[in-house]
Amino acid sequence: MHLILSAVRGLPGQAETALSVAGDVLTIDGVAYDLGPVPEGGRATPAPGDHPFIGLITREGGEIHATVRVMLDDTAAPDQPASPWAVTVTSGPVTIPADR
Repeated sequence: MHLILSAVRGLPGQAETALSVAGDVLTIDGVAYDLGPVPEGGRATPAPGDHPFIGLITREGGEIHATVRVMLDDTAAPDQPASPWAVTVTSGPVTIPADR
């Protein structure tokens, strides 16, 4: 799974976003999003509402591509790179590469 992580600073004391990948399922803060129905070469638009996705979700070369908004906690340095982070994860926890 190819993820673009778009970071925002959380409120003081707010927990950092927790993400993990298992196959086509992306779990964000305990909520599992099954992205398996996105077909090869296809795209999905997240339904309006309270979710962490930004823009389209696509599948290219068998790999899901999605942009996700993530909250940084108090351990993150105040100044972070201006560009979002790109990470590729096949399975397990997703590490947010914030400067600490």
